[in-house]
Amino acid sequence: MAACTSSLQPRLLSSIFGDRLVHSSTAFLGRNPGFKNASIQFSRTLCNLADILFNRRSKDDLINNKRKRLQPGNVSPRLHVPDHILRPPYVNSHHTPGIASGPEIHDEMGKDSMRASGRLAAQVLEYAGTLVQPGITTDEIDKAVHRMIVDNGAYPSPLGYGGFPKSVCTSINECICHGIPDSRALEDGDIINIDVTVYLNGYHGDTSATFFCGDVDEDAKKLVQVTRECLQKAISICAPGVEFNRIGKTIHDHADKFRFGVVRQFVGHGVGRVFHADPVILHFRNNERGCMLLSQTFTIEPMLTMGSTRSVIWDDNWTAVTEDGCLSAQFEHTILITENGAEILTQC
Repeated sequence: MAACTSSLQPRLLSSIFGDRLVHSSTAFLGRNPGFKNASIQFSRTLCNLADILFNRRSKDDLINNKRKRLQPGNVSPRLHVPDHILRPPYVNSHHTPGIASGPEIHDEMGKDSMRASGRLAAQVLEYAGTLVQPGITTDEIDKAVHRMIVDNGAYPSPLGYGGFPKSVCTSINECICHGIPDSRALEDGDIINIDVTVYLNGYHGDTSATFFCGDVDEDAKKLVQVTRECLQKAISICAPGVEFNRIGKTIHDHADKFRFGVVRQFVGHGVGRVFHADPVILHFRNNERGCMLLSQTFTIEPMLTMGSTRSVIWDDNWTAVTEDGCLSAQFEHTILITENGAEILTQC
């Protein structure tokens, strides 16, 4: 097994955030790493132009004559974390750390620490899901999540990561990922992904789920169900020595059965002592090499859509929405590779 090392190189961050490019010796989607600054600027320019086209329409602009396009709300000030709580190294820096080189491999103490952080993340996510109802704002969800995390002696990992201003990501309807909690109230029929990561005793636990708000239509329910199934099926094939590209094939094959799109821009990642590490987990069919290692931890987090899989990044440089306004759903777990397969760390 030791000879089966990962050849995956950092490219775009997944639930690693926004349009921040991570460049390696291998270009991704045709981008030349020799033009890093130009690539980032060009990417943001395209995103801002698309933002004008797709996200700056009037509030009466409807999708399929029944749902308003998502609009940004007001973002409240950053919440306080007590001084005694251990902070990850990137806090208070606007520099995005990117993906750390090398996999997260744990000894017994590390495994126990990962189980603890994963369990807390799962408990926080479960609690956040109980808050989802028409009328509540995503800012209120953020405050509740923040309070539960710090009350348990942990740090909310997104807070301050590359300047991210909140303690949780809340992605509604056509938002693929990295939605910033704000003053928008949830509406009957919405779907919302809540992405929770906690930093407990020096280890990150990362998980997300998509929840129903009120009376959700059958098409949206099917999208959410299939996305959950994609994650479950991908986890089921994980074990020492299994090639990472089987994850993407498993997810893509299942999504294709229901004609849902698989988002390619955002990926899963190693997680543990650092927030984002090797390997990069691609959720679509690919020919990347590299095998899973015993005692390794990483996330799988498929994002499916009912229409276009292309994303538009809002001016906040975080919020990623589908270019056509169609719904998107996501589920995520942190897993540990064991002799018997995969242990899901982020479940209650």
